Parts: sequence; structure tokens; C-alpha cells
Amino acid sequence: MSKSLKRVETALADAGLTIHVLEMHGSTRTAQEAADQAGCDVDQIAKSIVFKGTKSGAICLFITAGGDQVDLAKAASVAGEALERADGKEVRKVTGFAIGGVSPVGHLTPPHAYFDPKLSTFATVWAAAGTPRHIFEIAPADLQRISGATVAEFTA
Repeated sequence: MSKSLKRVETALADAGLTIHVLEMHGSTRTAQEAADQAGCDVDQIAKSIVFKGTKSGAICLFITAGGDQVDLAKAASVAGEALERADGKEVRKVTGFAIGGVSPVGHLTPPHAYFDPKLSTFATVWAAAGTPRHIFEIAPADLQRISGATVAEFTA
């Protein structure tokens, strides 16, 4: 088992949740791929998009519905500073995950996290479990709580 997957499973268990991470037969790197594999609507995919503050260098995680895009100006307003995309090296260093498998939980260093309210319109959502082939299903309220994310409007 990968270290990344183990961290996610540990984070879920430590939060008191009984959630089974599933290994998919195909890739779940993109929201559409994940939705196809899970058999759900693309907006039920909780994407983990990582930016960094241009002044502070702080990593910010935006957990958004799979069909939506993060609006950089709105995200910067929420984060309180200008943002830029974090590169793969920065993402892995702070979160411990490679792009395409970034989970909203189980990070090496917890980032500032923000949660798309659109996700709360679903009974359950699906999120990456630390690899490009593993996902888990969770109630949005539980995901928001265990990720420590602040609910905010940041999508286009």
C-alpha cells in the first residue's frame, strides 16, 4: 500500500469515519475520469485544487465540485492574498500527494483549505484518496469537517 493512500485511510479512521477507499480499474486523475469510474455526476467529485500565496508562499487548498473551475480573483479574495498555481513539486512537498491524486485529507502539512458550497447539495461526494486510482465516498459535511475547510464562494 502506498504511503499516500495509508495517510488518507488513517485520516478517515482518526476522524471516526468508517469509509472504504476503492481502487478503480481506470484512472481517476481528472474529475470526469473519477465520475466515470464512480458512476456519479461530475459535480459529485470533490476536486482538490492547490494554489500558493504570492507573498506568503502559503499553500491553499480549494475543494470544489468537479464540473466547476476555481475563479482566481475570488479565490485570492477568500485567501486574503494573490494566488498562483502551485507546481507539482510544491504540491508534493506540502501535501505529500502527486497532482492527480491530491486528497482533501491526510496532508503532510495541513494547508489553508476552502470548501465549495455546491458540494453540500449532494448526499455524498467522491474524493481522491492519495493516488490516481483510489477514491472514497463521503458525506459533504463530513468532508468539510475533517478537511478543516472553510465554506466559501470561489468558483467561476
